[in-house]
Amino acid sequence: MQLPAMRLPSVRLPALPVIPRGLLPLDMFTHERTRDEAARARRLEGLYHVGQEKIWDGRQILKELQTKHGPITLGEGPRRSLAKVFSIIMWGELAAWKVSAQLAERIDPLEAKMAATSQAHDEARHFYVMHDYLDLLALEPPPLDFWSRVVVELAIGTENLAQKIAGMQLQVETIALTIFHKVRELHVEPVLSDLLVYYEKDEARHVGLGVQFLPELLRRMTRFEYARYVTFQLELLLASIAGLKHLEPDLRTLGIDARELIDLGARKQLSFLNDLAQQTGKNPTQPWAGRIFDTAVEAFFPSRDDAKSWNVRGALARARGTFDVLTGRTDGIAAPYRRAALENVERLNAQRRLAAERLSIAL
Repeated sequence: MQLPAMRLPSVRLPALPVIPRGLLPLDMFTHERTRDEAARARRLEGLYHVGQEKIWDGRQILKELQTKHGPITLGEGPRRSLAKVFSIIMWGELAAWKVSAQLAERIDPLEAKMAATSQAHDEARHFYVMHDYLDLLALEPPPLDFWSRVVVELAIGTENLAQKIAGMQLQVETIALTIFHKVRELHVEPVLSDLLVYYEKDEARHVGLGVQFLPELLRRMTRFEYARYVTFQLELLLASIAGLKHLEPDLRTLGIDARELIDLGARKQLSFLNDLAQQTGKNPTQPWAGRIFDTAVEAFFPSRDDAKSWNVRGALARARGTFDVLTGRTDGIAAPYRRAALENVERLNAQRRLAAERLSIAL
């Protein structure tokens, strides 16, 4: 008897998953490093470990400071000005949190990735603690003004790593540090003054990521890429000046002179510029960009007393002062610091040439 043909039921096997390539930087340990690169990597790794050791509980610290100083007793005017200035700081901390998270994802070298990850954790704490402090002022934090939004959105939106790092780590962080310094110096509000000590320590560490990681990115740039990098920084600086002008009445209410704030920021930048110069051996500033920045500062925040009044005589004095800075007849606000950075570069290069000559003679 012939058995009927049997057909096995068809079974559709599940498709094997397609493994995307390049999502994990599996070659992060295969790159050879020079001695300088290895030293920078160790310093970047150190930023992560120090960040872990220095973590502070934002809720607990704010509670302790409230107990220490009691309720906030500022008058209505200073309270509103403080809320306006530090709401910008709060939104800036959110932007820094977002940028540092982007960097932690996109940077491949392990040590720099660790430093960016540590910073993201710090910025999250800075954001929620500043939000909680502003709640104590019993005022709704106002939204970001147009120019402050331009600054943070430029830093968040750029795809260029060097622009992102320089924009946030070396410029936005410096602006924040400068405001923290002045508010603490003037003791505007005791709870905030003591709170900012914790912020300053963290922010000073964050600048280290830019100083240590940026030189390698700068060395790889073509002339066109470097020109675009400088132009991007200038865009950020000019938008920052416009934002500072918008804040000037509130800064004045708190006893802060806007031009003095810019000068302090330029002085703080000098140490970072010297660090970059030491790493790269190149002048970290561009004369044409510096001249434009100084001219804008002079136009918005004139150095001459007779240019500060809003009348015809004041307008003419402001125009003369701005023209003098533009043409180089007088120094702009940051010119002495740029000269100091250039002199430092020349001194470092002379020392390196001398060391190379001595080595060649010894050989």
